[in-house]
Amino acid sequence: MQENAVENPYGLNHLVQTAGTIQLSILVILVIMSLLTWFIMITKFFDQRRTRKQAQEAEQEFWVSSNLNDAISKLQGTANPFRALAETGKQAYEYHEDHKTRLTGAIGTSEWITGALQRTADSVSSRMQAGLPVLASVGATAPFIGLLGTVIGIYRALIAIGVAGQASIDKVAGPVGEALIMTAIGLAVAVPAVLGYNILLRRNKAVQEHVSHFTHELHAYLLAGAKMGLGAEKGGGTPPPVVKPAPATAR
Repeated sequence: MQENAVENPYGLNHLVQTAGTIQLSILVILVIMSLLTWFIMITKFFDQRRTRKQAQEAEQEFWVSSNLNDAISKLQGTANPFRALAETGKQAYEYHEDHKTRLTGAIGTSEWITGALQRTADSVSSRMQAGLPVLASVGATAPFIGLLGTVIGIYRALIAIGVAGQASIDKVAGPVGEALIMTAIGLAVAVPAVLGYNILLRRNKAVQEHVSHFTHELHAYLLAGAKMGLGAEKGGGTPPPVVKPAPATAR
């Protein structure tokens, strides 16, 4: 004998229809946090994939170019950090050579180039980290925001039951169970944010390693005309020669 299905009067739709201003505000905040989380995760994933592709192109094409200008021109793409590093290193080298008489006594070529490359590398690192603090904040706060909505829902349900003078199990369990939906929503927002944060952070470290290696290799190349750790047997090719700046015109 098949039992008749009992229709559940409680649920998300009923919660939205009967929720107060505070509960609705909490629900809207959780929805915004969820949308922001997924937007950041998707955009950062494609940004990291683009940067990793640019790192491969830099490794394959930059060091086999005939000269530095040609090598830089091969580093194409939107917000290419390797092109920014190469241009910064070239400009720092040329500026120091152009003002060598005045600068050599105060700061050496290596230190001058290191400072310029470090500033650009720090800027690249900051741009790569953008959005991750938001994911960490969402993952840490969303469960408590959902719990706040649950507490308020339980409070309103108990007040309504007390005013009505009815304390049967069906009058208590339904509204209290419905209030727990807010906690579930908070967890549903927080879990993807935490997972996304950890995944993107790990991928960021891999990309930052490429940037760091390229920075050190570029620094060594600008000073010594050679790429660190690459011999002919490794297929690195001949590093592009440094383009000497034109001598400064006497004024």
